[in-house]
Amino acid sequence: MIDFLSEPLAHGFMRRALLAGMVMGGAGALLGVFVIQRGLALLADGLAHATFGGIALGLLVGASADQAIWVALPFTVLVALGINVVRRRSLLSGDAATGVFFATAFALGVLLLGLRSPSNGVSVEALLFGSILAISPEVLVAMLLVAVVTVGALLLAWSRLAYATFDPELAALSGVPVAALEHLLLVLTAMVVVVGIKTVGVILVSAFVVIPAATATMLGRSLAGIGALAAALGVLGSTVGLLASYHLDVASGATIIVTMAVGFFLAFAARRR
Repeated sequence: MIDFLSEPLAHGFMRRALLAGMVMGGAGALLGVFVIQRGLALLADGLAHATFGGIALGLLVGASADQAIWVALPFTVLVALGINVVRRRSLLSGDAATGVFFATAFALGVLLLGLRSPSNGVSVEALLFGSILAISPEVLVAMLLVAVVTVGALLLAWSRLAYATFDPELAALSGVPVAALEHLLLVLTAMVVVVGIKTVGVILVSAFVVIPAATATMLGRSLAGIGALAAALGVLGSTVGLLASYHLDVASGATIIVTMAVGFFLAFAARRR
């Protein structure tokens, strides 16, 4: 067991990857509690696909793959807010609005990648599937900043978010800024998804938000308990998955998500009993 832990951590890239996974797992899962409760799981996946457009825009204007996340952040936040505006001002469901925006943004990303300078080469596979082992110190700092902002905002607004989630009409009558809190949740989701792209890519990043929170929702009895359990499961799943991938010599991002999924199905089986 000591060798299982100490051998991977002897490498600097593994220490950065472990910290990145723990940060994403914890912050993403805590955020996912409200995403799940509000039925917005598809939104996280939609914003992940929309981020592809923002990354491509950054690459087109000459940013490196790491620097492109600073272009993708405002781009994805605008997409998130746009989805919310369409949801509120049209007869479309949230799923339909999300589908329109993420398909458009993803297609825009494909077009923009085709327009970029040949000298600004980038691996599309890395964008789609990520590379947690290649996390740079600069991206890790961005992840830490986003995680601090996300966790801090959630803790400060926890009771009002809970009120607005379970009884939005009564919360609005009580003076709770329901619309503003919904915008806050969408902005935080966009931020977490954008920085998480570097870990497991566009295709899998929403799993950081959805799977641990879904698992905790089946097991927890109170919202606070679900939040604490989700964060713990996110951190644990990221840690175990990353260490297992090192020893098995398999894809790290995919192993992390499969590890979280195993926890989900074990929780489901236990609940069925």
